[in-house]
Amino acid sequence: MITLRAADERGHANHGWLDTQHTFSFADYYDPKQMGFRALRVINEDRVMPGAGFGTHPHRDMEIITYILEGALEHKDSMGNGSIIRPGDVQRMSAGTGVTHSEFNPSRSEPVHLLQIWILPSVRGIAPSYEQQHFDAASRQGRFLPVVAGDGREGTLKVHQDMVLYAGLFAAGESARLPLGAGRHGWLQVARGVVDLGGQVLKSGDGAALSDEGALTLTAKEPAEVLLFDLP
Repeated sequence: MITLRAADERGHANHGWLDTQHTFSFADYYDPKQMGFRALRVINEDRVMPGAGFGTHPHRDMEIITYILEGALEHKDSMGNGSIIRPGDVQRMSAGTGVTHSEFNPSRSEPVHLLQIWILPSVRGIAPSYEQQHFDAASRQGRFLPVVAGDGREGTLKVHQDMVLYAGLFAAGESARLPLGAGRHGWLQVARGVVDLGGQVLKSGDGAALSDEGALTLTAKEPAEVLLFDLP
């Protein structure tokens, strides 16, 4: 079964410095039917204006993944990490027993466009930790590349949950197929472009939940960038 989550049905807030879309309930947006999917709790599509950002704030017992689409984001946290995240970079922060961090757009002229993702951990009260890695466009072109995984398979960032996050870039007409194991569920998020998923057309910002499908087959109708979550 494939259940669509249309981009224009998401929660939306424009704070001037931040224009944000919420796939699932978040902050002032609440829909009891949209509280996440399996272990996937948050997908926020954020556009942060130049020189603006999120001041220091706390997190606890959450796996937080940041995926940059355009621009750059400066990260600082209470573990002593400081970095600039750019397109192709994926950042993972396990909040565990508690961490504070800030995120700012360091540019004076360009906005930053990103997806921030929260995954519910399978264990609580772990020590906070942080990773960041770059995945070049060639490695993601025409395929689903694993970038985050609960088993920490080679080349991925490790999260504390039995899941895999794949990233893919597709030219118009390119297709890819990914099997989903028995009892597994999928969530496809279209970051940019237009794709065909089992005969259904999804555009930028759309999502789709997959259960009892066995496999996912995607064909790009125009150049597209997607994230695919394989979830317990």
